[in-house]
Amino acid sequence: MNIIIIDYGAGNIKSIQFAFKRLGITAVLSNDPDEILNADKVIFPGVGEASNAMEKLKETGLDVLIPNLKQPVLGICLGMQLLCKHTEEGNTRGLGIFDVDIKRFTNAVKVPQMGWNTIVNLKSELFSGIKENEHMYLVHSYYAEQCTEAIATTNYQTNYASALQHENFYGVQFHPEKSSTAGAQILQNFINL
Repeated sequence: MNIIIIDYGAGNIKSIQFAFKRLGITAVLSNDPDEILNADKVIFPGVGEASNAMEKLKETGLDVLIPNLKQPVLGICLGMQLLCKHTEEGNTRGLGIFDVDIKRFTNAVKVPQMGWNTIVNLKSELFSGIKENEHMYLVHSYYAEQCTEAIATTNYQTNYASALQHENFYGVQFHPEKSSTAGAQILQNFINL
């Protein structure tokens, strides 16, 4: 199994690599277009600020490459948000794979949402073996609005899409690599797609 983690300088790379290693898989870090195109599965991570991350994608041409990938792709946290149409963070246009906008939580709640929260309305083979109301670990100030592509929902200030799917693209707002046994199951499910 050839798994590539896209390296564009905006990822929580080591914890993702360790999570795959615990599953017996070596995930390779790369920004080489040929390696990414020829991977069996692609992880699109992201930690940091959206407009800076998008600039890094544009500098390397990854903004054009990623939307054309045909194998299963998993966006994690900011990676998922960048797969959407637009984010309020830095008023940034995303890659447009998911037909949804990213909004900021208001100051009526503690921002960022940091810690464990539940996922419900699970609608994908990505969640095979995962129970409704399973806890996942999240750290984020921005969220995807509810939409037809939502495959999981979380409530924090509002119900929002904590996971998305469109064709071969999947996105999770939570960090499966930090979400204990259930997170490991989701990564295994992604491998099994």
